[in-house]
Amino acid sequence: MPSNPIKTLEVFDNPNPQRDYVIKIDMPEFTCLCPKTGQPDFATLHLEYIADKVCIELKSLKMYIWSFRDEGAFHEAVSNQILTDLVAATDARFMRLKAVFNVRGGVYTTVIVEHQQSGWKPKSVVNLT
Repeated sequence: MPSNPIKTLEVFDNPNPQRDYVIKIDMPEFTCLCPKTGQPDFATLHLEYIADKVCIELKSLKMYIWSFRDEGAFHEAVSNQILTDLVAATDARFMRLKAVFNVRGGVYTTVIVEHQQSGWKPKSVVNLT
């Protein structure tokens, strides 16, 4: 049975909620439509997050990302909407979405949006030499 795009994001329990660890997900096939011309816009989405109690289930993320294919949206608006929806589903300790849009008319656009959970403080970086 074929899958369909959905706006619902599913989650599962974080297997290690006591630890801050980074989850990275790359989505190289994001598409939406230019709200001015109706032409397709293509982007690679790079998601990094530190989960709190739950993690994003990947199949639902794929179907969610697919749901933008026929929607018109400015790059800035769609990037912020995706982050807002992901934060609403997960209440992640930290989340960063970097949307790297393909060239259009000689112009490249990259939008980076972030969320930090209230009261969460990142640990200091340890550099091993």
